Parts: sequence; structure tokens; C-alpha cells
Amino acid sequence: MQPVKCSACDTRVLVAKYSAIHTSVQWLSEAEESCPGFAASAGQGRPSAFVPSCPRLRETIGAAARDGLITESRFSEPAPLPGR
Repeated sequence: MQPVKCSACDTRVLVAKYSAIHTSVQWLSEAEESCPGFAASAGQGRPSAFVPSCPRLRETIGAAARDGLITESRFSEPAPLPGR
């Protein structure tokens, strides 16, 4: 996973890009406390678990991927165990 800082609010997350449309984000802090977008949703009664993403963070990640700052991860499944 690669570190990314949101260009709108400076929230830091870890990101893995598996394809152009598949992105995994790991928060390093509570989303509702560090991201104004998630905080606004929480203020309206929507817990962060029900918020798909922050548009500003998504834009930041997209720009980082386009600029080559985030490289696409190439993971593979482990080889099967012998006899299975």
C-alpha cells in the first residue's frame, strides 16, 4: 500500500490500486474525525461504514494514479499446496 494525502484536507490514507477501477483504501485515523466529507455524513446520521467514499479523496487518488505517483499493484494468489 502506498501513502496518499488528500489535496483538500490533508487526511493521510494508504492506497492500493489493483486496476483502473479497483482501489483499496486503508484509513490511518477515524474517517469521521479526519475527513470533512465523512464528518458531514456522520453529522447527517450516516455512519462512515455506509459512505462509499469521499469525492475529494477519490479525486486525489485518481490524480495520483494518472500522474504515476501510485503504481498498480500486481498481486497473485499463492500456489496450491501439493496434493490439493
